[in-house]
Amino acid sequence: MASSHVTASFSGDNNQGFQLGANSGYITNNYGSYGGQTEQSQRKREPFSTIPFSQDRDFVDRGDILDQLHKRCSRPAARVALVGLGGVGKSQLAIQYSYQVRDRSPQTWVFWVHASTGARFEEGYKIIADRLGLLGRNDPQANILQLVKNWLCEESNGRWVMIVDNADDTTPFFGNPVRELVGNAGRRPTAPPLLASFLPQSQNGSILFTSRSEDIAFHLTGDYNNIIRVWPMNQAEGLALFEKKLNHHYDKDTALELLLALDYMPLAITQAAAYINRLGPRGSISKYLDFFYKNDRSKASLLDRETGDLRRDERARNSIIITWQISFEQIRDERPSAAGLLSLMSFFNHQGIPEFVLQGYASNQDVNVGMDEEQEFDEDLATLSSYCLITTDIEGNTFEMHRLVQFATRRWLEVYNELDSWRQKFLIALSAEYPTGDFEQWSKCEVLFPHAEAAAMNEPGDEESLRHWSQVLNNAADYAWARGRYEVGASMARKAMNVGERVVGREHSQTLRSIHILALLLEKQGKYKAAEEMNRQAMDRREKVLGKKHPDTLASMSNLALVLQYQGKCKAAEKINKQVLNGREKMLGKKHPSTLISMSNLAVVLKKQGKYEAAEKMNQQALNRCEKMLGKEHPDTLTSMNNLALVLQRQGKYEAAEEMSQQALNGREKFLGMEHPDTLTSVHCLAYLLQLRKEYNPAAALYERACSGYKKVLEPDHPTTVACNEDYSSLLRKMKD
Repeated sequence: MASSHVTASFSGDNNQGFQLGANSGYITNNYGSYGGQTEQSQRKREPFSTIPFSQDRDFVDRGDILDQLHKRCSRPAARVALVGLGGVGKSQLAIQYSYQVRDRSPQTWVFWVHASTGARFEEGYKIIADRLGLLGRNDPQANILQLVKNWLCEESNGRWVMIVDNADDTTPFFGNPVRELVGNAGRRPTAPPLLASFLPQSQNGSILFTSRSEDIAFHLTGDYNNIIRVWPMNQAEGLALFEKKLNHHYDKDTALELLLALDYMPLAITQAAAYINRLGPRGSISKYLDFFYKNDRSKASLLDRETGDLRRDERARNSIIITWQISFEQIRDERPSAAGLLSLMSFFNHQGIPEFVLQGYASNQDVNVGMDEEQEFDEDLATLSSYCLITTDIEGNTFEMHRLVQFATRRWLEVYNELDSWRQKFLIALSAEYPTGDFEQWSKCEVLFPHAEAAAMNEPGDEESLRHWSQVLNNAADYAWARGRYEVGASMARKAMNVGERVVGREHSQTLRSIHILALLLEKQGKYKAAEEMNRQAMDRREKVLGKKHPDTLASMSNLALVLQYQGKCKAAEKINKQVLNGREKMLGKKHPSTLISMSNLAVVLKKQGKYEAAEKMNQQALNRCEKMLGKEHPDTLTSMNNLALVLQRQGKYEAAEEMSQQALNGREKFLGMEHPDTLTSVHCLAYLLQLRKEYNPAAALYERACSGYKKVLEPDHPTTVACNEDYSSLLRKMKD
């Protein structure tokens, strides 16, 4: 039988030699101080593995990550970390890597240690000690962690690789700042040694960590270059995993729709496949998607389901929602302000979250002593980025979150009964930044428009939130009108109007503004009767509340005149336009943008009645003033230019009309876009002009562009679409003759 190698040393002058009686010193038992000797140290022990999972036959390779691991972990005393969201596949990669190490190098030891808690880490070391048969491991006073470290540091034991899985909590490894506080007696409280001290840096071994936190990974590896980020799967990888997990035949397009909905998260994909498989013949991807999109409750019920994955820690929850909410709890404990920022960001569109809105919110929060607002904000963002919950663009001023992460965050807030309060903070922050749809504000409006769309999807419950919600929708609808997004704008304006009438009343300025914007959008959609009715409502109420001469009342009158003109009621439109023009010249001045719009509108209705000379003169005046006051590239200037081209055309001044029409088209293409309805109107007008000049081939090409564009951005039965199609058909008939 092998010797136990236990020694006893005695201290004190009276304790010399061999004694059986009492001793007057202290006794030290030296267990495990022999370089990690084992019970079988007298014979060679074959290397083995403690991987607690079987190899995954459904494993899908993730680019070059495994190659990177083999390369980096082959270096002496290497420390490498896989970092990513929970459920993104870090542990699966570590498992596959472990089996590849054993296959490629059977003489390499492979050890697996769970590190979600200090107790689990010690349990992992205990398993290693037992499998190695380390001397002294069964002694109640033995330091198992030190025994295993000693063995790992002994280079004669051969090469080894250790996987430290789920190193997500910094406290077991590096302690808690609280433990550094000095006690009442002026002494630091005693604490057990930190786990990081038992991670060896011996030349014969390497350690691979998996963690959700880049900060923790950095402290464990000592270098950001030793961290490999694991992102969600790409489309091909996601489809390959889904195909392996699903027991059904499937339609590829529907499967790709599902993968997109699940943000290509491996755990979520596995959950979805397990759910479909469980339903047997009644299960399908389409049924899953129907349930997924039905409402938040049904979506949560799908994402909360356990997968029963044998290659995930049996003590960990295998639900994507719970997996992420563990990270949320850690952030709330570590840095509550970062958890607050995460909560706010969960209500935005998942892409293009602008820094300036977040900073507006952060500027109203308390800051820690010794730090300014910007430092606090940067630290909060760094924390969220470290946990892979957000990503940043190259410039560092726009952020992105996975949609499922946002959904999981909102579910987490719901558990704490904080969902409504954070939605209110989001609406307050967004309404404070969202401007009106004026041309000068377009760039900012465009950045914020997707977030207004996200806000529009859920009507809040409390009155204050509704006020901010209505303001956001009004401004976004105003911008949508200017940019030719009539359908979504009308939906927003109608919601704002309904809320305004219910919350602040039918005659409140915010409600009247909603009606005004909705009338504009209905007119652009070709719904002239509904637009006329809405305009009359706005005009009558504004006249009652504000008076006949108020700019808002005049704006409603101007819009009413426009919609009357579209219905062929030109005399009534002319009368109202003249009233508005006179009123605006008195109240706002002759050079005000609204006055210039009135001039342009009156010129159009004069042209409609064949009063071409008066129309040309007024159009020329409006254009000159617009160019001077607004600039040549302003949308109102381009409208005046297009209108002047039309009146020149009607007078047979084709050359001048073509030059001006081409200028208007070029400007609209540049500043409004190729498919904006106003741009298509310029295309249509130029096509008609070329038709009059018998330039049929270029006219046909322009008609084709205008007709297909109108069909895309307007309804097929929209009056403008119908008119364009009729003009094109007329040209085609002439080309055949």
